[in-house]
Amino acid sequence: MIIIENINKSFGNKIVLNNLSSRFEKGKINFIIGKSGSGKTMAVKCMLGLHMLDSGNIFFDNRNFFDISAEQKQEIRKEIGMVFQGGALFDSMTIEQNVMFPLKMSSSYSFSKMKKRVDFCLKRVDLDNVSQLFPSELSGGMQKRVAIARAIVLKPKYLFCDEPNSGLDPTTASVIDNLLKEITYEYNITTVINTHDMNSVMEIGDNIIFISEGVKKWSGNSSMFLNSKSKELNDFIFSSNVFRKLRDI
Repeated sequence: MIIIENINKSFGNKIVLNNLSSRFEKGKINFIIGKSGSGKTMAVKCMLGLHMLDSGNIFFDNRNFFDISAEQKQEIRKEIGMVFQGGALFDSMTIEQNVMFPLKMSSSYSFSKMKKRVDFCLKRVDLDNVSQLFPSELSGGMQKRVAIARAIVLKPKYLFCDEPNSGLDPTTASVIDNLLKEITYEYNITTVINTHDMNSVMEIGDNIIFISEGVKKWSGNSSMFLNSKSKELNDFIFSSNVFRKLRDI
């Protein structure tokens, strides 16, 4: 579980996060949604420790990330997996080398043990026979699955995903959604997804928070999503023609 408690972040006179609090449940898909510039990406960056807070606290299973030693912070970082928006695979490395990279950086495994773990993770994302290919030889959806395999290779407690369906067709996006859901439930991971994709939110959203101008305006789950009383959330959801039609049915 991750808890953010009254976190604030500003750059000069611009307030990016304003007294933001939320709870991201273990074994659940937790979405952060909002318009571009709403503060959702900054909230994730603060949780990852990429930006210091002006004030507030972030707890990883009762460990206050901003009130522990550098060594303890490093231990938490080893427990975090990250799926980047563009996949962020290394073009000059094979798929096996890409997935093995975190193990080389953060584990003391022998090569044979690393390879066994890589093979397991690639099989888990249904990519059994691509280990010696390069990212450019794979489709966008396959690259995202490689990125997921790399993110889980260190058996993370926490999984962060930045727009995991960006650039994918609806069918492939659904495959990625289902894969993230399966992995989250199977390994009891705290998964936090930053997205604009309302289809994903509706399909797999266990917990959802909506941020506007750095303030949490609404929280709930997918069953409550389309029936919110929040005008700002409704304006955001129903800016899509598809969801506007759903509302009017």
